[in-house]
Amino acid sequence: MKPVHEIINKIKWDKNENPGDYIIGYWDRIEKKTIFIKLSDLEKSDIPYHRIRYIKKKGQVVWKR
Repeated sequence: MKPVHEIINKIKWDKNENPGDYIIGYWDRIEKKTIFIKLSDLEKSDIPYHRIRYIKKKGQVVWKR
């Protein structure tokens, strides 16, 4: 399985991919639950890659820790 940062970089830079189709699920240690955000919002937030649990494209899981 590829590391999450490689998957995210491929989505961001591959002209055949639309980053708007992707949702990131990360573990929030304060709320003690998985939070889902748009891939585009990942850059605005301060989420470490090790907390990312899922990447979904149009509702389908394409990467899971």
